[in-house]
Amino acid sequence: MKLTVVGCSGSFPSPDSPCSSYLVEADGYRLVLDLGNGALGALQNHIGLYDVDAVALSHLHADHCVDLCVYFVARNYRQEGCPEPLPVYGPEGTPGRLARAYDMPEQPGMSGVFEFHTLTPGTFALGPLTVTAIRVNHPVEAYAFRIEHGGRSLVYSGDTGECPELIELARDCDFFLCEAAFTDGKETVRSIHLNGREAGEHAAAAGARRLVLTHIPPWTDPQRNLRDAEAAFRGPVELAKAGATYEI
Repeated sequence: MKLTVVGCSGSFPSPDSPCSSYLVEADGYRLVLDLGNGALGALQNHIGLYDVDAVALSHLHADHCVDLCVYFVARNYRQEGCPEPLPVYGPEGTPGRLARAYDMPEQPGMSGVFEFHTLTPGTFALGPLTVTAIRVNHPVEAYAFRIEHGGRSLVYSGDTGECPELIELARDCDFFLCEAAFTDGKETVRSIHLNGREAGEHAAAAGARRLVLTHIPPWTDPQRNLRDAEAAFRGPVELAKAGATYEI
């Protein structure tokens, strides 16, 4: 698999990155995980605008899904005609959420442009990829994903606070893309986000082989979170950067 970080800023875009969006490619199949603020523009640096095969949304906060509204425009009003409906996997209520964000009637909403599928915990196939979704610890319905192909595994945490289920999902994974939005000792609100130390602890408990920290907001010191994660996890740790690519 090839992973491209399209955007990795948490909560709102930074000067250097759009919000959350990650491109996973295998055997010519292209899956986009989340499409937050500004991500559609950056995605076009890596693939063609109409080359996406499916989108999976971890949850319905704007910094993870709102660019589907502009992707609707790009597909619906394409000069050559709208492409076939694009499969979009998201939490319950995804079609209505996007329709309201675009200020359009919920029926039919965007259903002629996107083919909506409601996520539930479990495993399903997307092209050559095997995807396992679990619920994680966030104020809204939110999912983490484990994506497997050719004996290799990538786990994306989405947004979550401390979550034993995430540790199990990430068990022995090759690549753990884990959010670290909070700073240890600064934010004390539970069940929203992890900090760098907690991300490192989750990776260590899971036996992950590699940890990449993501979803760090512009007001959080990424180097502090990196140091905190390195203190908790003995494997390789780095910060996600927009445009970075990884072979998994």
